Amino acid sequence: MNKGALPFVLLLLLGIAPAFSAVRVSGDLGGQIGEYLAKYKAIRVSGEQVEIDGVCASACTLLLGTIPHNRICVTPQAVLEFHGAWDPTPWGGQVVSSAGNHILWSTYPPEIRAWITRHGGLGTQIIYLRGPQLLALYPSCGRP
Repeated sequence: MNKGALPFVLLLLLGIAPAFSAVRVSGDLGGQIGEYLAKYKAIRVSGEQVEIDGVCASACTLLLGTIPHNRICVTPQAVLEFHGAWDPTPWGGQVVSSAGNHILWSTYPPEIRAWITRHGGLGTQIIYLRGPQLLALYPSCGRP
């Protein structure tokens, strides 16, 4: 290879690198289901790994059914928070979203649906998946 081609090859390799990088999730309190599904579909296509390293709540948890299981890992700080979907009301309240709950339920993988069912289901109360229970379902990221 000539010396003039070396910078091009290095740039090409750098351009490929993001496909093997990791997306770190921490302090994510969720939001609109559609926005999260679009975000996670883009990450799935990119080939990136997802490292859960803190709170992943509400719509954030949709990554569990959108990103392939073998591309998700958790740290000891990882906490998944689940609850039922809701829509805001004009007077500042909340109303259950049956359509949102259907999307959540159909997106979660079977082992997550089973865990949610064992812990009371998707409702108004938040249920927390962390520690040994979470590590029984997802591998550790392998860092201190």
